[in-house]
Amino acid sequence: MPDDLKYLALIESGLTNASSPAGAKGFWQFIKSTGKAYDLEVNDNIDERNHVEKATRAACAYLRDSYKTYEDWALVAASYNMGPGGVNKNLRNQNQDNYWDLNLNSETSRYVYRILAVKEILNNAGTYGFRVRPKDLYPPFEFDVIKVDSTINDLVTFAEQHGMTYKELKDLNPWLRRASLANKSKKEYSIKILK
Repeated sequence: MPDDLKYLALIESGLTNASSPAGAKGFWQFIKSTGKAYDLEVNDNIDERNHVEKATRAACAYLRDSYKTYEDWALVAASYNMGPGGVNKNLRNQNQDNYWDLNLNSETSRYVYRILAVKEILNNAGTYGFRVRPKDLYPPFEFDVIKVDSTINDLVTFAEQHGMTYKELKDLNPWLRRASLANKSKKEYSIKILK
């Protein structure tokens, strides 16, 4: 994958587990059907669109699949924003074969340029007046991962048993949707806990 595609997540969500009016969620802003098509679990208890590692793997798979179709990363980005149906229709109706010559809706016509602008600013922050000192950065979370294959009736108690608050548990595991984890199927989940 081209390294520059990481900026796509930044313009999609600001690197937060955002929710859109259209129902897209997470860093990569997957709609429910696309998330499920790329093996993300989405139900009343779990929403792996908010699981940064799993959603990132799903986004990479989606982007690779799109590249097989378009063989052009700008069109891949446009299709991520507008959907492949919209891109295909515009390519066909406008008799074009590239992003740069398409007349698209305002959001998608700016999309690749936004990715490029974010890349330029982040890679040359000082040139644009941004001064980020090391003390201004958030330190990474230090965590361990435990495997769980049974129901957890109370995640507040679970968090306390692992020396953390419920808020800390949810910050590390935003894909857990409720204050409990129903797991009738005995599926194994990896839950992050603070070290």
